[in-house]
Amino acid sequence: MDAVVTAFGLVFQPYVLWVILASAVYGLFVGAIPGLTATMATALLVPVTFFMPPVPAVAAIVTATAMAIFSGDIPSALLRMPGTPASAAYTDEAYLLTKRGQAELALGAGLVFSVLGGIFGVIVLIVAAPALAEVALKFSSFEYFWLVMLGFTCAVFIAGSDPLKGMTSLLLGLLVGCVGLDNPAGAPRYTFGNAELAGGISLIPLMIGMFAISEVMRFALATNKPEMAIERPFGNVFTGMWALLKKYPLQLLRGSALGTAVGALPGAGADIAAWMSYAMSKRFSKEPEKFGTGHVEGIVESGAANNSALGGAWIPALVFGIPGDSITAIAIGVLYLKNMNPGPTLFVDNPQNIYAVFIVFIIAQLLMLPLGWMAIKVAKQILRIPAGVLMPLILLFCIVGSFAINNSLFGVTVMLVAGIVAFFMERWGFPVAPTILGVVLGNMLEEHFFSSLVKADGDVTAFFSRPIAATLGAVTLAIWLWPLLRRMVASKRGTAAA
Repeated sequence: MDAVVTAFGLVFQPYVLWVILASAVYGLFVGAIPGLTATMATALLVPVTFFMPPVPAVAAIVTATAMAIFSGDIPSALLRMPGTPASAAYTDEAYLLTKRGQAELALGAGLVFSVLGGIFGVIVLIVAAPALAEVALKFSSFEYFWLVMLGFTCAVFIAGSDPLKGMTSLLLGLLVGCVGLDNPAGAPRYTFGNAELAGGISLIPLMIGMFAISEVMRFALATNKPEMAIERPFGNVFTGMWALLKKYPLQLLRGSALGTAVGALPGAGADIAAWMSYAMSKRFSKEPEKFGTGHVEGIVESGAANNSALGGAWIPALVFGIPGDSITAIAIGVLYLKNMNPGPTLFVDNPQNIYAVFIVFIIAQLLMLPLGWMAIKVAKQILRIPAGVLMPLILLFCIVGSFAINNSLFGVTVMLVAGIVAFFMERWGFPVAPTILGVVLGNMLEEHFFSSLVKADGDVTAFFSRPIAATLGAVTLAIWLWPLLRRMVASKRGTAAA
């Protein structure tokens, strides 16, 4: 209880509350601009957090992310352009509702059910994270090795329809993570005699480049100019929300639960949670024929899923130091910068900071209702900002942030190269998230692999000698072998039928 009281004192300070409010407005603004994703908003916020104490730094990221995920629904409904990838799943439904004169219904459902889903995810985070931390204290290098491997596996298979491309993206991240001296031998690796590379590829400029610069390039090269779906003022977006809540309670619960579960899978995140939830909503709906014509049911379930995934993604990030998505990968970097090293010991050494993060999550979700309503009111003005004005400012901020990491132009070079690589990766269908996951977890995988081999005197069977390690290893190997077994069964059935 002392830690909880201390946490309230850390959060309810004028400076921290001001940071939360400013970050909320910033997140709403960035998320409402098509092409500027929640991940990009988080990456651009990192340089600002350098000058903050730990609690307001994490509060800024949590609040901005939650707001950006929701406000991506605004251009979805008005322009048929999702502000963030998490809004893409139900863009057509929202836009068709708007064309029928029901913009208030589409945006209101997105706002209200995002808040409810987000609160569900936070409750699960508060309940599950401390309990998992107690279990994680029993983990050795064997368990961590399999946990990282399971995270890589989930990232590859969830990254998209082509696991091979997901695997290629992951291997690229692992290759980048090999650069530098941070390896068991302490010898230069892939440095090519460059002193800057001896310290490895800095994570923050890499992520700013892969998420922000690639989006700037994509937006700058776009030829199609979006058009507003309506020009009339908005009505009350809260009208009819109670009726929707009574009509779709199961959809709300199902979307929130699925979003939290998917968010907790390393490398998944809100984008995949929203798509999976929309597909489930259509599959189990009593009116599946209405989907694709402007049906609010899909918005209810997917909207709850995309925000509940945020809380879920922080569970592995805080407990194991494994990012649930690209946003928490950035957040982990900030935690390390603030000496709040994620892992089970964080709950023992600095419990007040963890409780402060939980409180900030709740404040951010509750603050979303009034600020989201205001954002919808001024949506037209926000969406009229010319890209020719906005994008140079974003590019300038990216350059300053990347330079500030080590006060070196090398960070800017890393950012620009990463941005160009990510632009072509996404153009050719290679997901970016597994690359980031590979960079973040590559050193962790290598460290625990060699530590385990040293402990076992080179005996690889020791990776299955402990109950938790054996379970995680069996699950990982089962996921690897499942596609092969399914193909063998299908071929046998085809042969028998012939």
